[in-house]
Amino acid sequence: MNEEKIWWGKPLGEIVTGLFGVTAEQIEPVIELQQKKGGRLGELLVASKRINNAQLAQALSAQADLPLVETLGIEDVDPDILKPIPITFAKQNRVIPVSLTDQDHIRVLCADPYDMSIFDELRLLYGKELEIQIASPELIVNSINKAYDRLIRQAETAVAELEESETGSLKGGLEDEVVDLLDIEGDDEAPIIRLVNSLVSQAVKDRASDIHVEPFEKELVVRFRIDGILYEIIRPPKRFQNSILSRLKIMAGLNIAEKRLPQDGRIRLKVAGKDFDVRVSTIPTGHGERIVMRLLDRSSVLKSLEDIGFSQTNLKLIDRLISASHGIFLVSGPTGSGKTSTLYACLSQINRPELNILTIEDPVEYQLPGIGQVQVNSKINLTFASGLRSFLRQDPDVIMVGEVRDRETAEIAIQASLTGHLVFSTVHTNDAPGAVTRLVDMQVEPFLIASSLMAVLAQRLVRTICQECKEEFEPNPEELAQVGLSAQKVKKLWRGRGCESCQKTGYLGRMGIFELMVVDENIRQLILKNADSNTIKSKAREQGMITLREDGARKIVAGHTTLEEVSRVTREEDVVLG
Repeated sequence: MNEEKIWWGKPLGEIVTGLFGVTAEQIEPVIELQQKKGGRLGELLVASKRINNAQLAQALSAQADLPLVETLGIEDVDPDILKPIPITFAKQNRVIPVSLTDQDHIRVLCADPYDMSIFDELRLLYGKELEIQIASPELIVNSINKAYDRLIRQAETAVAELEESETGSLKGGLEDEVVDLLDIEGDDEAPIIRLVNSLVSQAVKDRASDIHVEPFEKELVVRFRIDGILYEIIRPPKRFQNSILSRLKIMAGLNIAEKRLPQDGRIRLKVAGKDFDVRVSTIPTGHGERIVMRLLDRSSVLKSLEDIGFSQTNLKLIDRLISASHGIFLVSGPTGSGKTSTLYACLSQINRPELNILTIEDPVEYQLPGIGQVQVNSKINLTFASGLRSFLRQDPDVIMVGEVRDRETAEIAIQASLTGHLVFSTVHTNDAPGAVTRLVDMQVEPFLIASSLMAVLAQRLVRTICQECKEEFEPNPEELAQVGLSAQKVKKLWRGRGCESCQKTGYLGRMGIFELMVVDENIRQLILKNADSNTIKSKAREQGMITLREDGARKIVAGHTTLEEVSRVTREEDVVLG
């Protein structure tokens, strides 16, 4: 009998003990956790750091008596085999079809050999039998990324084709059916269409939130906003500017003949199996129309309050605030600081059948099950104020207003809160106390603000350090002092070196830093006296409020972000303090 086969069919715990020297005493609490909460024992063993993913793959290979694959070259993956399945399916299920071994069999790498439903789907899809092999999740995900990169027509390739084809021909608008960009056969499309499709596909792959197409005197520049920062991606030849802009306008249903006025449109796309709503905005400049596209992933999962980045203290306060029966809870911050995501997380937490929750937004970014969502439409005079006024006749318990922009909206929201409704909204201010003075600037009476406002949450988004290339370093005392940290107490911090996973930036993803001001009796008295925001802030800090920069400093010490990031997003505090 082959030595590797002695573990075939044995319990996974026994195999891990035999292969890696993990003791029964170390495995027992993990088994107890599995019995209480469910889940796969292997994943729980990895999560509890008893073994790593590579060891789990080895153990599953021995248990299932299936070959273990430790390396896979990009040349080993047949791109034609990948075309029938979206990248999201492959990543979510940690499975990658690799190649045909003969006319009737496909070689498939998987991380979980016991997920039979996935194998059944693949058999139905390909009409062939599977030769299953085991690999670690890291190897599979890396192979998926590299293999699908070859399927996505890169922008540079499309530009090279444009150079060869001076015609730059355009095709008509999109069909009614939404087609996945990765399913489009490149050879059947015009070079301009391939370029535009490749840019959108690349933006999705790079997790971009916006695509900027910017014409200048002698060049055209395309930039992506990734984790809040703009990066230049490509400079297509200037002579193709009109064709590229016209293609984007056709996709968005805009008037391609009108180049003197700003226009707004929308594209619905599918990329790698994901549905995207793309908001398109054009403005005329001296060198041609400038286009910005905001990408909204309709299939993305909303974060809970626990995942956003709140401290335990703030989490408890917010949980109490959003459970109130009436009052106003405001979230403040600049555009793109995550205000709407925070409000969605609040609504999701309190959403239950016995509550009638209504929102009016501009636009509706995510669909929330069980919640009535209305989109602002200025063309028919459906504004925040008019929508909010109509909501009060719909017997609501909770109302969310996308933004308090004017006195009328503010006063209706306040009246709603005073008549027994819980109201959520956003306002554009630099910090939490500034929201009070902003409402006063809108000519809202201070006594109305004092009697209705429960709390203001100011927030920013900071980029988080890439876990793949995270390293320790000794910080500069002067840099520490900028965010209120002491060189005596903080001896080491973390930063990202830059790697392929984070595109050499050292950052991957974002999290929030927060400043929560709860309106108690002392703050209320200051509001009634029409005190300025600095006075209100000083009183709030006396009572324990953590400022944006202080919360950022805590996240620096915890190894989540860097000194540079917190300094970048809290520069206005230097202006106020200076």
